[in-house]
Amino acid sequence: MGRSRLQVNKAHKTRFSSKSSRNLHRTSLQDSGRIGKSDSNYVKGARAARVQRGKMLREQKRAAVLKEKRASGGLNSAPRVMVLFPLSASVDVNSLGEDVLKLLSTDDSGVTSSSSSSTVASSEYKLRATVLKAPHGDLLTCMEMAKIHCETLKAVLRSIGLPSTTVLIRDLPSDLKKKNELKKMCASQLASEFPEDCKFYPADTKDELHKFMWLFKAQRLTVPHWRSQRPYVVAQKVGMLVDDESSGKCTLLLSGYLRARKLSVNQLVHVSGVGDFQFSKVELLKDPFPLNERKKQNSMELDDLHDEEVLKSVLPDPIKQEPLVAENTPDPLSGEQTWPTEEEMAEAEADRDQKQGKPKKRNLPRGTSEYQAAWIVDETDEEDSEYGDSDDDGMVLDRGEDHYSDQDQDFDDDKETLNLRDLDSETHNDSEMMDDENLTREQYEDQIKKIKEAHAEDEEFPDEVETPIDQPARKRFAKYRGLKSFRTSSWDPNESLPQDYARIFAFDNVARTQKLVLKQALKMEEESRDDCVHPGSYVRLHIKEVPLVAASKLSSLVSTKPVISYGLLQHESKMSVLHFSVKKYDGYEAPIKTKEELMFHVGFRQFIARPVFSTDNFSSDKHKMERFLHPGRFSLASVYGPISFPSLPLVVLKISEGSDAPAVAALGSLKSIEPNKIILKKIILTGYPQRVSKMKASVRYMFHNPEDVRWFKPVEVWSKCGRRGRVKEPVGTHGAMKCIFNGVVQQHDIVCMNLYKRAYPKWPERLYPQLL
Repeated sequence: MGRSRLQVNKAHKTRFSSKSSRNLHRTSLQDSGRIGKSDSNYVKGARAARVQRGKMLREQKRAAVLKEKRASGGLNSAPRVMVLFPLSASVDVNSLGEDVLKLLSTDDSGVTSSSSSSTVASSEYKLRATVLKAPHGDLLTCMEMAKIHCETLKAVLRSIGLPSTTVLIRDLPSDLKKKNELKKMCASQLASEFPEDCKFYPADTKDELHKFMWLFKAQRLTVPHWRSQRPYVVAQKVGMLVDDESSGKCTLLLSGYLRARKLSVNQLVHVSGVGDFQFSKVELLKDPFPLNERKKQNSMELDDLHDEEVLKSVLPDPIKQEPLVAENTPDPLSGEQTWPTEEEMAEAEADRDQKQGKPKKRNLPRGTSEYQAAWIVDETDEEDSEYGDSDDDGMVLDRGEDHYSDQDQDFDDDKETLNLRDLDSETHNDSEMMDDENLTREQYEDQIKKIKEAHAEDEEFPDEVETPIDQPARKRFAKYRGLKSFRTSSWDPNESLPQDYARIFAFDNVARTQKLVLKQALKMEEESRDDCVHPGSYVRLHIKEVPLVAASKLSSLVSTKPVISYGLLQHESKMSVLHFSVKKYDGYEAPIKTKEELMFHVGFRQFIARPVFSTDNFSSDKHKMERFLHPGRFSLASVYGPISFPSLPLVVLKISEGSDAPAVAALGSLKSIEPNKIILKKIILTGYPQRVSKMKASVRYMFHNPEDVRWFKPVEVWSKCGRRGRVKEPVGTHGAMKCIFNGVVQQHDIVCMNLYKRAYPKWPERLYPQLL
């Protein structure tokens, strides 16, 4: 018999090794010579820590979402706000609002078509909702409604921050095929105007509204961040308590649900369109629309019954209550000089001894500071100083790092620089007279007008101004000065400030202050304090010292417009200089001039301002003022206004004369709070060469008398063909001057001189619109 064979199969060829083949070559764990990563306890602990940290973060996010859901839809939460915005004039918002209220209400007694808002508690959906119907065309009312939850309206809503949005489509045909086609058409046309998570629902039948309400209840609400940082109340009732009519003040009573955050009776409150005030007390009332006690009663009877039931009254503490301070009280003696102390005298002597060791001393006028000395020109050229005492009363100039005395540094890019000093030593014949010496005044003005009109097409710079003939230029432009470099030259931000700057407040560090204020508000939210009211409570706010006229307006407008009050953070009632990044709205064609009265909607508040527009420079600490807000690009708008911590959305409205409805003029956001930001108004004086001799030129019509030439002599001049130069001396009696440039000057060239002065916003005559 033959011996049996053991079957041996050929190994299967694969591109990758199998798990079993890898285990054959695996080194034992007990083998000391194992190759690979160490499986020590440290590695195991690090991996376990990462897993535990990821698990903890997931649990925290899940708990936060659950808390937010319970807060927005729980029994103790404030009613959800549903704002119905009509996208066209043909939309009947009232019928849609009535259908929604009937669906939520267990009886029809609480549904009223005349009211603009209604609050309903639905036991079927376990939901409380407040339905607001925005009137078509009323932009201010729509904006206020959007803050608590048409092309122009959509642009404004996108700017201030859209909350959770849903589009309800009505009047669709009964045919299912046509109905789906129209729904898809509407969704495709409006999808780009709303957020990505926006849903489109038909809303013709009760079943369609029923489906929408269940989705609305389960939907997670998204709100702008600036709205969730402050407590606010949408007033359902407005009342007044008048103690003394002769004072013109009263106590305003606002009743409604507290939302977003805790409200402290010691903090300030802002009533939209009226101003900032203090609380006299806050009353916690019984909820007029409870979910567990809903009975078939008249809603008006419920309101009257529960308004009388005060569960708790919270009174402010005079020591802890934040003072109502809007403007700083200027000290008229703050600028007075006092007798120096011994320490100051010793410091002055030490500085004097230190300066005496320097090899060079400058001759400065008496009482000149170091900063002022930086603006005074050293007259080292004997020929330039023959006109004399221009150091004391001449035009000031920021020298930067160099001056015209260093000609080899100024004109080092030109091949003919070495000949400048030789040209400077040459003088024209003193008997040389200009061609217009014997002209009459009328002929002189006509000649200037003809030349200005001839070069009008070449005026590429909008800052060009004409020097007046009947007034000396040194008086007309006395507040202007020259700058060697707009970007690098120094400008003291505390020099020659206007009187309005004594009324404002400034922070040493705005970012640190904002961080501390928000941290303090979060700490109050987490602590259990007796002076606070929890969100979701039905409260009655007693706001003291409100103007009687404004309170009566609020009482009459509460049925048609929302009345909103916000709790202010610390410092938000004080005035300062706010800077906004704004862009002109594409649909607004009228020009917007600097210092024009505009209405600013900044986040939760609205106020009147007269801004100064400027360029938004990133490479310089100085900004060039703009006379108009130019379309198509962002500019900086600086205003006097109440402090608001960034970032906040901005909507600029313009109220035209004879029109009640305001127009959207610009959109933007709050950028910074900085009174020391320097905004410079630039003007360009122009002159025209009359006689040219290579790098020398006799320029006329920039000034009209030789004293003005001597006054502005330290300022650099330049030409539109790219030459730089300086004023050497006046020629004649009509303001002509001799200039030297760093290159050959063309006869058709235009000589320019840049002058600057600091610009400030204008203080508004009235701060709040008083619900116009």
